[in-house]
Amino acid sequence: MRAAGGERQACPAEAARRALTQAGSPNGATASLVLSGEGETEAFGQLLAGALDAGDTVLLSGTLGAGKSALARAILRARLGNPAAEVPSPSYTLVNVYEPAVGPPVWHADLYRLGDSSELAELGLEDALTSTICLIEWPDRLPSPPTRRLEIALALPSDASAEDVRIAQITAMGSWPRLEALGA
Repeated sequence: MRAAGGERQACPAEAARRALTQAGSPNGATASLVLSGEGETEAFGQLLAGALDAGDTVLLSGTLGAGKSALARAILRARLGNPAAEVPSPSYTLVNVYEPAVGPPVWHADLYRLGDSSELAELGLEDALTSTICLIEWPDRLPSPPTRRLEIALALPSDASAEDVRIAQITAMGSWPRLEALGA
């Protein structure tokens, strides 16, 4: 794991911590992170999971196969405290709700098949944004994103030989003191 354009970090968690800290301050700051393989995506998800709390929304965007579900799965498994937890994609159900033993519920939404924005009210997603941790894939389907959000755009690199590499562009909107604290 490394900051995009930077040299490889000795500790993958340190590169993720630095990128999240940079994105957390000031409002709208952006950081890039190169994730080399599933292990680094899981490590990034674990680090992020520890910084989330009730009212936090993470918007995961990217093309099909960019790694949105893999990152959400890593965050959820870390929040549940179970690296082997069954975490199916909510592609057809639109929302899966998880109840960790400690901390607030976590909503995992996949809005790819959302027919109409009125379905969001039926799902209860608007209410969940203030009282749970929300992980939302395909956030472009939201009529308006929450003011306070962490945006993670995942992309495949243009180099076709790097098939297991993802680039995460991280932008924090609003105040994220827990992200800033990661750098301490």
